[in-house]
Amino acid sequence: MGSDWRIHSDRNSLLKAALEIIRQCEAGSGSSFSVVLAGGQTPLELYRMLAGESMQWNKWRVYFGDERCLPPEHPERNSFQAMRTLLDHVPIPAAHIHVPPAELGPAEAASRYNAQLSNAGTFDLVLLGLGEDGHTASLFPGHEIGAERGAADVLPVFGAPKPPPERISLSARRLSQARTVLFLVTGAGKREAVLRWRRGENIPAGRIHAQQRVIVLADEAACQAEIQNQGDNS
Repeated sequence: MGSDWRIHSDRNSLLKAALEIIRQCEAGSGSSFSVVLAGGQTPLELYRMLAGESMQWNKWRVYFGDERCLPPEHPERNSFQAMRTLLDHVPIPAAHIHVPPAELGPAEAASRYNAQLSNAGTFDLVLLGLGEDGHTASLFPGHEIGAERGAADVLPVFGAPKPPPERISLSARRLSQARTVLFLVTGAGKREAVLRWRRGENIPAGRIHAQQRVIVLADEAACQAEIQNQGDNS
């Protein structure tokens, strides 16, 4: 299954499109709506928008695609940022928010989060970003990404090329166990990664699949090199 690339003129229109996709996914889910949250600036902007929306919050089940091994209230924790922008402002039952215990270190945190995910089933929606090197979640080039059939749900990450070096991440296999995967890709810094992905190079982001659809919402800044190439070839 190929990815559905949708290019937007600016970040605001991209975020509105993302919000509409979330509404569709929630409406199409059953009695519960399981969503995997991403870190990064663009997802945080989306979470701020979501906090003002009227959603079926009581049926949300929240997980995290990756986490940094830092204290629980460290400002660079993905879960802490999501709490401050979204989860503290909406009536999702506390028992439905599954925060990785990353403060325990990669090995122990990965083991415990694996246990938390054992009954999660197929995710309704996975939100992801794209790094300048082609990484997504905390699955980095040159590191184990867990794409094979027998991979664990959660991987310990040591020696990450971005600080902090210790993290945990859902594996590529587990992230792909989703009905919809939605990538948010913004900024000129992502142009090279977008080109590599579109050329079919083996980058971690390109190893994520879905049961129904993978949607990539990208702004023109991130896709400018490809747009230019298409213009040159027309």
